[in-house]
Parts: sequence; structure tokens; C-alpha cells
Amino acid sequence: MKPMQIDFVSDVVCPWCVIGLKSLEAALANAADVVTPQIRFQPFELNPDMPRAGENVGEHIACKYGADPERSRGTRDLIRTSAAAFGFAMNTGPDSRIWNTFDCHRLLHWAGLSGHQAALKMALFTMHFSDGANLGDPEALVTAAASVGLDPDTARDILASGAYADEVRHDEAFWRQQGISAVPAIVIDGKYLITGGQPVETFEKAIRRIAAGG
Repeated sequence: MKPMQIDFVSDVVCPWCVIGLKSLEAALANAADVVTPQIRFQPFELNPDMPRAGENVGEHIACKYGADPERSRGTRDLIRTSAAAFGFAMNTGPDSRIWNTFDCHRLLHWAGLSGHQAALKMALFTMHFSDGANLGDPEALVTAAASVGLDPDTARDILASGAYADEVRHDEAFWRQQGISAVPAIVIDGKYLITGGQPVETFEKAIRRIAAGG
């Protein structure tokens, strides 16, 4: 079987990133006869200037994308249905909040050093989209880290310091230099790019084609 390196560039407040990850995982399970994948989660901030207190998501989307309430409602319904197909509960609404995620990415970088990155990524997705947790609250992030087997005291120390800030900024800059401007962006073996929360069949077809060398 072919080893396959997958860089999953995403943000933890991006709903399509959840859907894209779930779809990719299903596709990789289907293609387990041809590939042995290794997924690395790479940082991308949709809103690097977001204040720590966050913003109302409805107001944020209206300001950033010009979406009216009816259009936003339709998008939320599509996202909710798409996520539910993978067993993921999207419980967000017009009064939900969106947060600054730089500290989340610092913790994810640390988690990657011990093989806990995938578990922490999903824990943060769940806290934000399913539970409505405050990702700007360091103690909420400590709880997420502890829930996947990471040491809470170390997590707290990291959040209270500038640990891994340079590494995250370096990685963010690298992916932007590669032309990544929207997420999810899935980069396979450093040269094949798939963008968006694609259907399982689309991911699987691409994976099999790449594994076959074309």
C-alpha cells in the first residue's frame, strides 16, 4: 500500500472543515486497501484579528460576507444536514459566537508532538459547534486538552505563555505562501490540492487516482 501524507489546513471555527474532515476520513477508510495515510493538521485563522471576546456569528457573517438572515439560515441548514450525515451535531444559530482561534492552534501544535492532534482537533470542533463552548476561555481549552489525554497543567502553562506562537505563525505564513486562502484545503503528498468539504466519493476517487500514480 502507498504511504500518503495529508496536510489538512483548517480552522476550528470553520463548519465546512468539520464536514470535510469527516468526509475525508470516510474516504480514507474506503481506500484502506490502497493507502496508509498520515494526517497532519495545519493552522489557518479565518479571522486573525478577531478579539478575544469574539463576535456574534450572525453579525460577523453579515459584515464579512454580506449575507442576509434568510441566506444565512439556509446555509446553516445545509451545514447542519451535511454534518448530521456523518453523525456530527451542529448546534449553532444566529446568536452563537465566533472566537479568536490562535490559542487553539498553539495547543494543536503541541498536541501534534505527542500524537494527540487529531483527537484534540475533534474535541475543539465538538466544543465549538456542538456544545457552544467559549474557545476564548483558556480553561475551556484546558478541558479540551485533558479530555483527549493531554496534561492539563502543561496545557494551562502553554496558554499562559507564548509557547508555540512562532511555530504557528510560521506554519500559517507557509500555507498562505502556497496559495491557500480558504479552508478546508487538503494537500496530499505536498503537491495535490483538494479544496472544500467534498463528498466522500470525490475524496475517494482522488485518493485512488493519486495512489495509482496519476
